Amino acid sequence: MGLYSFRKIASLVLRVLVAITVLFLVSAVAIGQTKPERQSKATKASEAKPASSTAQAEAKSSDADNEESESAKPEDKPFKGMKYRLIGPFRGGRSLTAAGIPGDPTTYYFGSTGGGVWKSSDGAMTWSPVFDKEGTSAIGSLAVSASNQNVIYAGTGEACIRGNISHGVGAYKTLYGLHNRRQVGMHDSRAISQITATPKNTDIKLVASLGRAYERNTELGFCRAT
Repeated sequence: MGLYSFRKIASLVLRVLVAITVLFLVSAVAIGQTKPERQSKATKASEAKPASSTAQAEAKSSDADNEESESAKPEDKPFKGMKYRLIGPFRGGRSLTAAGIPGDPTTYYFGSTGGGVWKSSDGAMTWSPVFDKEGTSAIGSLAVSASNQNVIYAGTGEACIRGNISHGVGAYKTLYGLHNRRQVGMHDSRAISQITATPKNTDIKLVASLGRAYERNTELGFCRAT
């Protein structure tokens, strides 16, 4: 073997050793960088669990505080055991208005958008129609006078605009439970959304009227009549 061949083999062996050394160093550096990342992730996960459990505990305590504060409201106590029940009248139809008499828990009036006015004298156990002979059966508002409970106002025509609505023919004033009634104006109002009488004078009434739904007219808006 010549001198040239020996140098060639030695150079090749040296290159292999250098390559192995470089690969070893690169692998060591990569492993050293990977372990801290894994440790940090594990640490973050362990730290996140107590934080999440603490947040859940705080949320539960706040919900409990809210429930206690809501249950402690004084206005909720008288109505806590009350539940809604259907009282009819089953033939009355849709309704936009109802009225009662202060101090009388048995007398109520119900206004239907297509069934007139109904009256109950037994706490809504039974109902009787009391507005069947007028020019309209659409009732938009009912009001019982504060100074005279026998005086009742009925504003006709529903003000809740729909695809099919029934118009009214003005306002009515009645005595003794709507059996003795007369028309008191607002003939072209068509839809009365609210009617009320002043506390001290039953002849003065305030009316909120929608008017004609699809054309102009004069009897619309907020009106005062005597």
